Amino acid sequence: MEHDTGSKLEKDIIYLGLLDKAREIYAELGERAVLSYIKSSYRLLSKVYHPDLNPASNRKAEITQQTLNRVNSVISRMTDKKLLDIIKRGVPEEYPAKKRILVVEDEPELQKFFQQILIMEGYNSRIAEDGIKGYEAYYSFKPDLMLCDVVMPWISGLELVGKIRKMDSKIKVIYMSGFFDITPLKGKFNDEVIRYGYHTLAKPFTVSKMLILIKNYLNEDRGEFSGVDTLA
Repeated sequence: MEHDTGSKLEKDIIYLGLLDKAREIYAELGERAVLSYIKSSYRLLSKVYHPDLNPASNRKAEITQQTLNRVNSVISRMTDKKLLDIIKRGVPEEYPAKKRILVVEDEPELQKFFQQILIMEGYNSRIAEDGIKGYEAYYSFKPDLMLCDVVMPWISGLELVGKIRKMDSKIKVIYMSGFFDITPLKGKFNDEVIRYGYHTLAKPFTVSKMLILIKNYLNEDRGEFSGVDTLA
């Protein structure tokens, strides 16, 4: 009976896309980190896959939500040791290096949300709360991609990217804003996007669009871009 419960839980965690990432976290950071990841995933994914937020894929969202509820119920009755035994099975000795993503965003709630989502998707992410800290973080973190708000205190996203580009001309940027059409920077912004091939996400945007754009943008170097263009 115990074996059946563990086997079903493992299948459910695989269905939710959590097991491979959990094993990466275990290999890199150890037991406490992976337990925190698995136990906190329920709250975040319950929001992402809530049927009310996914009317176009309502059935898929309902099935995922049911799976989440089942996983949460089983884990709440399971000892940490048994949960770790499931996660540890098949952990390889090494994992490929994670892609690094820097998010420059001045809204605290969005900062936390972006970081949780990106970590769950297997990226190494760092958050900077304004352009000044974003400039410092870029050179210490050396990201493969930067998600950058346009309108921020101190310096705008355009100014930040311009400063970084003087030192790193190959910088990859996804601009984020809810004011693309009304910002006084509109003309300069449009010129920059066209000239340098940067991408945009117009707030509010769905998590799925963000993740697809990130994946495709990062894969351009390998010639694997699958056609999703600017999402403004």
